[in-house]
Amino acid sequence: MTRHKWNSVIRHAVLILFSLVMVYPVIWWIGASLKTNQELSSPSLFPSVPQWSNYINGWNSVPGFTFTDFYLNTFYLITAVIIVTVISCTLVAFGFARLDFPLRGFWFSLLMLTLMLPGQVLIIPQYAMFHQFGWVNTYLPFIVPHALAGGAGGTFFVFLLVQFIRGIPRELDESAKIDGCSWFGIYWRIVMPLMKPSIVTVIIFCFLWNWDDFLGHLLYINSVDKYTVGLALRMINDSQGGAEWGQLLAMSLVSIVPATLLFVFAQKYFVEGVATTGLKG
Repeated sequence: MTRHKWNSVIRHAVLILFSLVMVYPVIWWIGASLKTNQELSSPSLFPSVPQWSNYINGWNSVPGFTFTDFYLNTFYLITAVIIVTVISCTLVAFGFARLDFPLRGFWFSLLMLTLMLPGQVLIIPQYAMFHQFGWVNTYLPFIVPHALAGGAGGTFFVFLLVQFIRGIPRELDESAKIDGCSWFGIYWRIVMPLMKPSIVTVIIFCFLWNWDDFLGHLLYINSVDKYTVGLALRMINDSQGGAEWGQLLAMSLVSIVPATLLFVFAQKYFVEGVATTGLKG
């Protein structure tokens, strides 16, 4: 065997070893979701008798509700957030990237400075403001800020989209103007179709960050009928009066399926959107 082949074998062996190390917690997670509480302390990865009832009982563990209700709540909230985020952030990014207005550089720099502001310092003033508006126990504290290109990651999305738009040749804008196209027409007919990879990237990040936003949902949602999946997971042990770890692990495993499927099917556009951001056309 040649030296080149040996090097290839060693590289693949190292990659496989590290892959197994990374995948091991997931394998343990799957096995633990099928175990009883007594078997969780055993060293074996998989149970002697799989407890498939953990998934059935976990799905119906909250009295008066099922995880179907919580999934529908979560998808409703995230769908609304994604729609308003894409519309607002693309409009703001187009304005910064293409329009000339007074102090454009200053306002963009000020917007970027907000990335350095820790989210923790905003929790109390935001809650006080939304409480005065009467928005507590509604989804408005999550939807309205995103409709204004704010919220979790809004500034980052604007920055990402601005860099992508700057890579689109301005000659396309000039050609559209000659044909009588307005600025909104250029945004809608020229720029938006070319921004598909970056928009998919925004959708993935927005979905993941809002799907995992346990603290925000805990602060503003009080009624069980409005609970999202993350809040419902917290209720499994409380509603049972004890630690049903098998059911909790089973439902937490089910809860990551949508995010995993989204990334698997959209990773082509995600990689393209990140890789081409900032490149000049």
